[in-house]
Amino acid sequence: MPIYVDKDDQFHHDHGQHFALTCPTCAVFSHITPVSTPRFSELVRYKPSETGLVYRCDNCNSPIFLKFPVKSYAGDQVELSSNYQEIERPTETFDFTYLPEDTETLFREALSCYSQSTLNAFASMCRRTVSHVFADLGDAGRMRIFEQCNDIRQMADVDEETFDLVRKVLFDSDGSRDSIPILNSSQAGVLLEFMRDILYECYVRKGKLQQAMMMRRFFADDPEDDRPDDQSRARSAG
Repeated sequence: MPIYVDKDDQFHHDHGQHFALTCPTCAVFSHITPVSTPRFSELVRYKPSETGLVYRCDNCNSPIFLKFPVKSYAGDQVELSSNYQEIERPTETFDFTYLPEDTETLFREALSCYSQSTLNAFASMCRRTVSHVFADLGDAGRMRIFEQCNDIRQMADVDEETFDLVRKVLFDSDGSRDSIPILNSSQAGVLLEFMRDILYECYVRKGKLQQAMMMRRFFADDPEDDRPDDQSRARSAG
């Protein structure tokens, strides 16, 4: 999927008409259209390692700012990498109802970091969040979460390199400088989905199930059982 600016200042993106993401303003997954692109002459003159583009959300018309690494410079075009960075992300949400208070606080901060594109701070907060989960659930819970992560890897077909980074963030807590790896945007997105699934399975699913069972038992109680039978009522009346 080549992305480049040609010598006539035309921006080319093979899948441009199908380029879509979640708009940070309207939070709708929408196609986006480029409205402000870098000039070829300026790129060649200054040779920046990264350049910015402004898109328009086709749903709400709000501007969306993306930053692309420059892949190569040639005589007639400047090629950009497909690993763009979103300058502003939509606010991430989660059902915090059933999370322990400390875990909720930490994961809220993790989501805030992710939404602001501070991805390595996000990874650090994920480490702190999952450490609280391990302390809450014990060694058996830690093993169950590790098995859950393997299941996620298989279901989502996560590549080995990305899964290894996620595993290091969540499970390697030896305190060394490199125990939390540096993440790019794509890897941070995968880590986010792992965290969502872990917290949902550990707390949200359990809480919802327990609440549903309690409501079922409540409505299953027959109020007639608490009423005196007709004979008793007759004796009471006499």
